[in-house]
Amino acid sequence: MKFPDTGLEEKEVAFSIVNHAAKSLGFIHVDQWDYERVMFDYKIVHHEGTFYLRVPAYAVKGEIPRPSTIVQIMTPILGKYYYPHGVEYEGETFPQAVIDKCNNKLALLAKTIKAEW
Repeated sequence: MKFPDTGLEEKEVAFSIVNHAAKSLGFIHVDQWDYERVMFDYKIVHHEGTFYLRVPAYAVKGEIPRPSTIVQIMTPILGKYYYPHGVEYEGETFPQAVIDKCNNKLALLAKTIKAEW
């Protein structure tokens, strides 16, 4: 499930700011980056399963993880985790409580980034 119109899409911001804002809200990106792309993940455990809210970004100037690198944030996505296959995004039905939590997290992330940028 994609989350368009969050105020994050196509925003260009310093990696250090996105990284700090995401970490402060519980997102992680350990071992999930290369020099051009990064994915900030937020794990949601719900009685209907485990879900991941993902905020992808890519470097437009510099290399990740340098703090001064400028990254462009892409459209956040939500997926359901299936052991041992991984995260599925298409054809899933997501609980409204999980969707609401994602919307709240994304609003806080956008607000935090805006305040720091």
